[in-house]
Amino acid sequence: MSKAKRKNFTSEFKAKVAIEALRGIHTVNEIGQERGVHPTQVGTWKKSLQDQASTLFDAKRGPKRIDPSSTPERLYAEIGRLKMELDWLKKKSGISQ
Repeated sequence: MSKAKRKNFTSEFKAKVAIEALRGIHTVNEIGQERGVHPTQVGTWKKSLQDQASTLFDAKRGPKRIDPSSTPERLYAEIGRLKMELDWLKKKSGISQ
């Protein structure tokens, strides 16, 4: 008994099939027969495309990057360093508070 080798489809092929199914010109069964894919698989790819379509354009803008120099810990450290420098300068110049 020999097992049939499993088919691997590229993401480009899956996208083309899913778009074709979304257009609705042909039925899922017809698309499956033309492309050599089981109709259930065509339906799965179509649903995946519909579910992920809203996030398609998020990748270009994406979430705003956080400037590492503006993290609270770094800012507090900078404030502490500047306060120490100011205190030292006041002490050296003879200015008292």
